[in-house]
Amino acid sequence: MMILYSGTSCPFSHRCRIVLHEKGMDFEIRDVDLHEKPEAIAAMNPYNRVPILVERDLTLYESNIINEYIDERFPHPQLMPPDPVMRARARLFLFNFEHDLFSHIGELEHGSQKAADKARVIVRDNLTQIAPIFTKQKHMLGEEYSMLDVAIAPLLWRLDHYGISLPKPAAPLLKYAERIFSRQAFIDALTPVEKAMRK
Repeated sequence: MMILYSGTSCPFSHRCRIVLHEKGMDFEIRDVDLHEKPEAIAAMNPYNRVPILVERDLTLYESNIINEYIDERFPHPQLMPPDPVMRARARLFLFNFEHDLFSHIGELEHGSQKAADKARVIVRDNLTQIAPIFTKQKHMLGEEYSMLDVAIAPLLWRLDHYGISLPKPAAPLLKYAERIFSRQAFIDALTPVEKAMRK
């Protein structure tokens, strides 16, 4: 049995919950209070952050590493591309998401007004840049749902919550987001706190 230590409002934990639900396997989710983390979290992850996945004597942290492990351990449905070239491209995309988008979550959630405003502009502009992809294809990597869709979904879900409004040219991205949000695994992965982020 896999155990995921997860923050109820944490976008990185949200990613891992989506993958677990996509796989439709047995797992347990343990909610962690992000304001008063138990000491066990720092013992399992030296960075004292969630998500953390524990399976027997294996302990993993960092959402992309956790998700790749789950994907390899339970290959159906496969979320990382089977082809090495496409898989390398997917990993590069994931790296870019962390650098260009998710690295600003801290400022959006806990930063000063000035830092949060700056982060909003950067995230808005970076999302607007990738929007044209969805005029030609259904998902990030083409027609198939993949780990890239999982990775970006929690941020797209939180746009209103973070006070980010996208301009008209980003309309294809918003349509794409609605497609992802309608997936059963995405719906099942939402916590009550996350449901309340969108009215």
